[in-house]
Amino acid sequence: MYARRLTGCLAVLAALSLGVASADAATIVALGASNTYGKGVARNQAYPAQLEAILRAKGLNVRVVNAGINGDTTEGMLQRVDRAVPNGTRAVILQPGGNDRRKGSPDRTADIQSRLSARGIAVIMLSNGMLHGLPHQLDGVHLTPEGYHMLAEQLASQVSGAIGR
Repeated sequence: MYARRLTGCLAVLAALSLGVASADAATIVALGASNTYGKGVARNQAYPAQLEAILRAKGLNVRVVNAGINGDTTEGMLQRVDRAVPNGTRAVILQPGGNDRRKGSPDRTADIQSRLSARGIAVIMLSNGMLHGLPHQLDGVHLTPEGYHMLAEQLASQVSGAIGR
């Protein structure tokens, strides 16, 4: 009886301590198009999920939110930036992609950066150039799970620096 009660109390304490750790996690939002979303791979293989795992393995208490949408333009990102990036977010990884050119949409990257900076949120630019040389899927546009992992590794030090950890 005593052992059962003690086990129950320990389980409650463990759950509470996990809740506190999660509440204190630094939020990072990955805002972008299909290569942020992780088109063609499982959600846990997209770079935001892999980045969170890498940073946590380094002892950082972080939560990386994937706010990528396939086919999105910077105009679309600007329209949803306030909803996609909650108050208290420490950093945003912004990946404009190439959809503006394909869809004839104006490049609103500077407007997104300005809005985030005004809110005191660090912006890390993920240019399409960072994708060159990484393993791609057969479409030649989207990365493989290994490519997303390599990208997450490249971003890890920038993100930890941006959140001051």
